[in-house]
Amino acid sequence: MSEQTTTPDASGLPEGQTPSAPEPEQRSDNPLKRFFASPAGRSVGLVVALLLLVAVGAITAGENFMNLDNLLVIVRYAAVIGVMAIGMTFVITAGGIDLSVGSVVGLSSVIATLGAIQTASEGFWPLMVFVAIAVGVITGLTNGLIIAYGKVVAFIATLAMLVGARGLAEIISGRSTQVVNNRGFLDFFRGDFLGIDWIVWIFVVVAIAGWFLLNRTTFGRRTVAIGGNPTAARLAGVNVKRHMVYLYMISGACAGIAALITLSRTTAGTSTHGQLAELDVIAAVVVGGTLLIGGRGTIGGTVLGVMLFAVLVNVFTQNNLSSSWQLVAKGIIIVVAVMLQQRFANREGATST
Repeated sequence: MSEQTTTPDASGLPEGQTPSAPEPEQRSDNPLKRFFASPAGRSVGLVVALLLLVAVGAITAGENFMNLDNLLVIVRYAAVIGVMAIGMTFVITAGGIDLSVGSVVGLSSVIATLGAIQTASEGFWPLMVFVAIAVGVITGLTNGLIIAYGKVVAFIATLAMLVGARGLAEIISGRSTQVVNNRGFLDFFRGDFLGIDWIVWIFVVVAIAGWFLLNRTTFGRRTVAIGGNPTAARLAGVNVKRHMVYLYMISGACAGIAALITLSRTTAGTSTHGQLAELDVIAAVVVGGTLLIGGRGTIGGTVLGVMLFAVLVNVFTQNNLSSSWQLVAKGIIIVVAVMLQQRFANREGATST
């Protein structure tokens, strides 16, 4: 009998044999790693960091830091940035960015405190509230239309609004400070409920509304879907352009609310309100766990990020440390947060395949 030989095919294997499938990559069985890669784990990490910072403040500043008055100071400081950060979370979750929120705060505060507005709102101070929020919504609508239908990159469009809104505020106010004379407005926003300032309650209400909208509604699911894959969202029937306009209107409305809180604290409208606030807002959102590339957002994480920076500022203030070192500390926190985001995102991508 003649011995039969087999010849290798193009794959290098003997004829008739098929290449075996590669063994799947071993996943990490460490439950601790899996937990900290989950949304709950990331929130726990933020809480731990916040508690450590509070401990540092308690040790270094003592009773000056831990008393109730100082804790309310921290929350009041967080309210302005926090309200803007809630709106920014929606925009970034969908893969966008809004650099104009600080300038919108300045423009809203100036227009809401115009002499004609304050005179017309005597005895009916909610008119000032309506005007401030309306200005924010209109600027957000403008941003959304330029980005969605004008097809201008969000970074450029909102950068243009940052410059334009600030310039318009300077023109309208003549670069002067406009004092708030409406006593009804001041009495309400400087009042309290159950011993807690109304501005803090406003922050709480906006945060709860934002959490519900993002996590419990179709609107929120569409926002996440657009950030994850806008093409797939469009093919699934989502009107991506219109939805993006709505998101920028939400961001603008939150900036208008932040302008009202700022007016109550400073009793004056000026074009300098909100200057560079967009940097703190974006930093708080990113540190809170919302992905800059979109597709994942967390309102709870944003609130924790806002509180983390508010406590950090207060610790530095209580210890009479330079504001320059505050900026250095913030920069380090932002870099670490982004590095952790990338690591967790890569790990999630590896485990999902």
